Amino acid sequence: MTVSRRAWLGGGGAWLAAAAARPGRAFALADQLRSGDGSGATAASSGAVRARLSLNENPFGPSPAAIAALARHTTELCRYVESEAEAFAALVAGREHLPTDQIVLGEILESLGVMLGLAGGPGGEIVYSVPGYTALVDAAGRVGGVGVAVPLNQRLENDLPALAARVNAKTRAVFLVNPHNPSGTVSAGTTFKAFVREISQRTLVIVDEAYLEFGDDFVQRTAVDLTRAGANVAVFRTFSKFYGLGALPLGYAAVPRTLAQQLKSQGVGDPRSLNALTLAAATASLNDASFATSTRALVAAERARWTAALDALKLRHTDARGNFVFFETGRPNAEVARAFLAEGVKIGRAFPPLDRWARISIGLPEENALARAALKKLFAP
Repeated sequence: MTVSRRAWLGGGGAWLAAAAARPGRAFALADQLRSGDGSGATAASSGAVRARLSLNENPFGPSPAAIAALARHTTELCRYVESEAEAFAALVAGREHLPTDQIVLGEILESLGVMLGLAGGPGGEIVYSVPGYTALVDAAGRVGGVGVAVPLNQRLENDLPALAARVNAKTRAVFLVNPHNPSGTVSAGTTFKAFVREISQRTLVIVDEAYLEFGDDFVQRTAVDLTRAGANVAVFRTFSKFYGLGALPLGYAAVPRTLAQQLKSQGVGDPRSLNALTLAAATASLNDASFATSTRALVAAERARWTAALDALKLRHTDARGNFVFFETGRPNAEVARAFLAEGVKIGRAFPPLDRWARISIGLPEENALARAALKKLFAP
């Protein structure tokens, strides 16, 4: 079958426009396309996944405005990125109340890890919490950097005193995730900022705030005000989580001016490395205030239902503030994951040394209901 270029582009735009009318069903549509069957008649016995709750994706997104922006740009796929990147950087800088030259675009954590791993020769250390998200630390390790792992405290929060105690002359950076992944805990605001401010006088502090926008206290908790004040603090954000753009990866960092210059001199954030469709979707997402409000409320409501279910089963859990829950199972993670999968639910991987804990992402209401039914079946007395 032959399809003309114009018809293909038009069809793509029509599909995107139609999808805009039904936000929050991205995974259902994708599953139908992959299976070739829109019936939804998947049986647990077949091993089919009916609820993918493993990667902290946000199935309520993306914003209808983002989908509409993608539809508009399907007729411009032959064009390279030019002024769009500068315009987006200016939008982000305005949002963060920083000069544009302190904004570095892209999913930069691995690039930053490589730069830190090379800084000062082999053996430079990056202090971080375990278990945790280790992309930056792993990247540094590939070029001679050394990760210094510090266990979470008893509340499964970043152990700030223990982290501070591991900073020394070899330390190139302290890497923090807040809210933490996989525990979902948020470090106390004033205590956390005092810690970051103090440590930033000794070394670079990198704060990954990928999940912070799921909370209604984002403005009070973000560490970017320290960057604004001139501290040696870099704050990273991504559009893959809260804004539901996991299929179009884009992030950015608000960083000290010197660090921005170093990264950009290595080509990090170069407009030629960015995607015009992604920039269009991210721009529309940032400008859609109603999307942010509704997404935050939807996730909070579902998270509350999860917390109630865990409490009813007397399962110990963290005070998670992102779009996932983290709870103690008393069984090996692999065993629990297999049991959930038999019910059609895919949950998060194991996070050693917390091998008897499980992380479940918050999905659509019907997916969460399915997963909670499985939870009750597996853990009811």
